[in-house]
Amino acid sequence: MTDEKRTKVTRREMLKTSLTAGGATLLGFGDLRFPTAALGKGARRDALPQGQYLELIEFVGEGLIPMETPIGAGLDGRLYTDLSAVTPDHPTTPNEKFYLRTRASELLDDRKPWVIKVTGPLKRPMEITMPALRKMARPAGLHLMECSGNVRFAHFGMLSVADWAGVGVSEVLESARIDKAASRVLISGFDRYPIPSSTSEPGASWIFTVDNLNSSKAFFATEMNGLSLTKDHGAPVRLVVPGWYGCTCIKWVNEITLVGEDAAVTSQMQEFAVRTMQQGMPQLARDYHPAVIEQAAMPVRVEKWLVDGKINYRVHGIAWGGSRPVSGLEIRFNAAEDFIPVYDFKQTANDPWSFWTHSWTPKGPGAYSIQLRVKDGSVPARRLNAGYYVRSVKIAET
Repeated sequence: MTDEKRTKVTRREMLKTSLTAGGATLLGFGDLRFPTAALGKGARRDALPQGQYLELIEFVGEGLIPMETPIGAGLDGRLYTDLSAVTPDHPTTPNEKFYLRTRASELLDDRKPWVIKVTGPLKRPMEITMPALRKMARPAGLHLMECSGNVRFAHFGMLSVADWAGVGVSEVLESARIDKAASRVLISGFDRYPIPSSTSEPGASWIFTVDNLNSSKAFFATEMNGLSLTKDHGAPVRLVVPGWYGCTCIKWVNEITLVGEDAAVTSQMQEFAVRTMQQGMPQLARDYHPAVIEQAAMPVRVEKWLVDGKINYRVHGIAWGGSRPVSGLEIRFNAAEDFIPVYDFKQTANDPWSFWTHSWTPKGPGAYSIQLRVKDGSVPARRLNAGYYVRSVKIAET
């Protein structure tokens, strides 16, 4: 998602860590793209003015994963984004490099007219056609999406940003004239496959409160980066819930069902309960906490420079998630060290990502683990604080 021993894991381990290589270990890697040892495409060598760029320092302790190349099929289909190429000048991810957690089923028939059925306690039953939805579509802006199973083994490559267009869910619900008995909304998508998955269960659907959908400004996406969605990205329509994990962003949406307070959680909500940090395994949707992305940050690129005749390292990274921008980010390079302020950081928005840079002179050759934290300890950041996004490097020259 390294040798056969490292990639062969049990189904429980696959679900727990979401290494999710799909069929990666069955493929020949000769023509596939791995994290590059050169400076990421589009990287800014002039982020700090002085000095001569020497090389990119690779992260260690991560998997040998083909990047930005589709692998596997159906629920086992994956594509991992190479985050080393992300820069302030190139903040969006091209469609063909945007991560995939599931690929389109062979059973998905896009030759027939696509219709979204709206069912449940309605004052007026509805069916929404794609021509009608496209006519209503408007620019939705840049939004980040992260898989709740995004892991270090796969270089945290299930994290991407696109410039979306679509129709607000609130607009669709208003036109449906919801009955007061309906307090929650079940959004479902096509999810049948000819071959059983080794890593996941079919049943793409999620239950939200109406307020969840309104406050997050959720929308039904029809375009990303100025182009119609591809089949793998949910064509003809997928749900995007800004600030929530990708497991809630249902692809191939074909039904909206209005449900009440006693609605049970869906199979997809059960599968992702641990990864969305639920307390135990909720049985009812009303007991399921919103699957929001808390404040997070990590390095995406470490560069070696020669500055005034001395070796210096520049750590470039991203920050994302949370409900409000934070004023300070801190970093350390060893668990025994104190955290210090990040050299250059300013978060103007939680969605999409913000960029930061830190100039670093290691104490000497050796292994270092780069960890970040929010200066304000009251900001929810459970994964970040637990060291989930720690990345390691080996420094040979100082």
